[in-house]
Amino acid sequence: MSALLDTLGLDQVDLVGNSFGGAVSLAFAVKHPERVRRLVLMGAAGVSFELTAGLDAVWGYQPSVENMRRMMQYFVYDRSVLSDDLATLRYRASIQPGFQESFSAMFPSPRQRSVEALATPEVAIRTLPHRTLLIHGRDDEVVPLQTSLRLNQLIKRSDLHVFGCCGHWVQIEKAADFARLVAEFLAESDG
Repeated sequence: MSALLDTLGLDQVDLVGNSFGGAVSLAFAVKHPERVRRLVLMGAAGVSFELTAGLDAVWGYQPSVENMRRMMQYFVYDRSVLSDDLATLRYRASIQPGFQESFSAMFPSPRQRSVEALATPEVAIRTLPHRTLLIHGRDDEVVPLQTSLRLNQLIKRSDLHVFGCCGHWVQIEKAADFARLVAEFLAESDG
């Protein structure tokens, strides 16, 4: 990520990380705090938690349209936002050459090890100087709300927004509110 920022000529950026991307953003901010201005972590992994049935199902996904439909149900509270077209689209993406092999190799059984591998040491998280916005769906079945509650305790300059009747896909289920919250947070002065 640091090399990418160098290539793009970006000295400092705001990071918005969802789920696995939240864990990556958190780890990057700890390792390179000078490269990050603000953090937005949404349904983020990054601290230790007990593997959920939802996350185990996502990480254990085997390609089929039916399995994609089943897996997507873990992502949302309101299942009416899911469609056969979305399941088919995501399924087709999942069968691109090399995708499944790479994805399954990232999260081998027992998958609790992968949760732990994504966790940044809490002592390091406590050192983060960044203003951080934590966003989580209260009804998230993939990454439990407790992760954002813990991050809120650890990151001194953090705010937490929890959406009720919302799962792991806050950016889809609460799209307008999510976009507004993030835009306002990133536009705030650094004072």
